[in-house]
Amino acid sequence: MSIATARAAAAAPLPAEARALRFAAFGGPEVLSCGRVPLAPAAPGEALVAVRAASINPSDVKNVAGRMKQTVPPRTPGRDFAGVVVDGPDAWLGAEVWGTGGDVGFVRDGSHAEYLRIPVEALSRKPANLSFAEAGAVGVNYVTALIALDYAEVKPGEVVLVIGATGGVGGAACGVAAGRGARVIAACRGAPAEGSPARHSTGEFVDLQSQDLGAAMAAMTGGKGVDVVLDCVGRPDLVEAAIAALGFRGRLIAISGTPGDQVRLELIPFYRRECRLIGLDSLKRKAADCADLMDALRPGFEAGTYPAPAIAELIPLSRGAEGYTAVARGTRGRVVLDMQG
Repeated sequence: MSIATARAAAAAPLPAEARALRFAAFGGPEVLSCGRVPLAPAAPGEALVAVRAASINPSDVKNVAGRMKQTVPPRTPGRDFAGVVVDGPDAWLGAEVWGTGGDVGFVRDGSHAEYLRIPVEALSRKPANLSFAEAGAVGVNYVTALIALDYAEVKPGEVVLVIGATGGVGGAACGVAAGRGARVIAACRGAPAEGSPARHSTGEFVDLQSQDLGAAMAAMTGGKGVDVVLDCVGRPDLVEAAIAALGFRGRLIAISGTPGDQVRLELIPFYRRECRLIGLDSLKRKAADCADLMDALRPGFEAGTYPAPAIAELIPLSRGAEGYTAVARGTRGRVVLDMQG
């Protein structure tokens, strides 16, 4: 979309109603329906974004299922988005934007709708070289990966092991770590697809279905261990193997887990190697917090350093429940809603 076209669209009168994916009670994808809701102009301090595309994240599926205590239905879900500002401050009208937030779709109506109201502070300009579908699939995954690697203070030349590299956050972490000059080892079940971000970022893989993670790390690092592990899976046996694989002053960032699961940690070798175990919950960052992170990610995409998300399915908003079903069953690649469909 050209700047002139975007500004013309922003100047057009807003409709009285717009389509949105809604749920009135918690449950599976079947509780979602696409209906029309009233549309009001942006309030002071807000912007109204005409959403063009928005990915469906596993956390969105969990949200609809009732696993997020902060959510009260009825609600429009959806965290990530890319679109055009159609109401708000003059400086932003017609701007192509992207974003995400731990409040969007949880304590305020989300992005799985034709329009999204967000604070002006949550606006970030979309990279021009990404399509709306690609930009709308960046948010949660790349923001989480960026925060994780910042926490780990990853340096050029360090070895970064990503467990769950074919998932959204895992693939993003491979891209960001490689962009920082790290050596990336990608661990996943089976072989990553040719177009996956992990393939773009590294040629070193561990197949968790056929290889022992601990033995593989010892062989691939000459017994020195890895500097950083980003665990996107949370399976206790893999966490224990990853902790054992940490080298001196190694850092493990945990972003996933299953309620009730416990991990055994042998403290003596852990503290003698001066290792660190760090938890990360991206839901703690509101959309306004994430705007700075999206700004920080933009140059990497514009330069081609970071790989664009792999889009597995582009689904019309009217069939949004089908998209949630696909994510719930574990589709590889991003499932994205097209708001114009």
